Amino acid sequence: MARAIHVFRTPDRFVAGTVGQPGNRTFYLQAVHDKRVVSVILEKQQVAVLAERIAALLLEINRRFGTPIPPETADVDDLSPLVTPVDAEFRVGTMGLGWDSEAQTVVVELLAVSETEFDASVVLDDAEEGPDAVRVFLTPESARQFAARSNRVISAGRPPCPLCDEPLDPEGHICVRTNGYLRGEIAGSDDDADE
Repeated sequence: MARAIHVFRTPDRFVAGTVGQPGNRTFYLQAVHDKRVVSVILEKQQVAVLAERIAALLLEINRRFGTPIPPETADVDDLSPLVTPVDAEFRVGTMGLGWDSEAQTVVVELLAVSETEFDASVVLDDAEEGPDAVRVFLTPESARQFAARSNRVISAGRPPCPLCDEPLDPEGHICVRTNGYLRGEIAGSDDDADE
């Protein structure tokens, strides 16, 4: 069966988003153009890496080619939720990132997890064989907005433990830095003083 490559040359929207509560969130990337919506599922770390690499790519484009790039910002224009229902086309395994100098766009390619080995040359290529893919072309402004929103989505989860940086659960946290003991048990709990 031939692979499906979903191409968005001028997306109306390309965003990271989640479904679920912090600690039990599922991460998605969603590309939208007119009434066409394609969503893929991926890990939180993949979203973080993609946002980080896009920021680095924009700096490199500016350094190498003198292409003007928008400044880094924490402001996000699009804070709307994902288009529902969110039906994932596939789970992302491999991600590709490039620069189309003719179109002056950042190219993001998301490839499906595949049980069969494939050559890295299928990334950003229209080869007949290989995993399904979503390919999105973003202006530098859209790429910067994608990275800013992605960082916001990532940080909206559970706060990190101040000792070990692992996420804190509302039910409690077994911290590796305290050898599994709760912090109050080591330093003495304030509750003990009232007895």
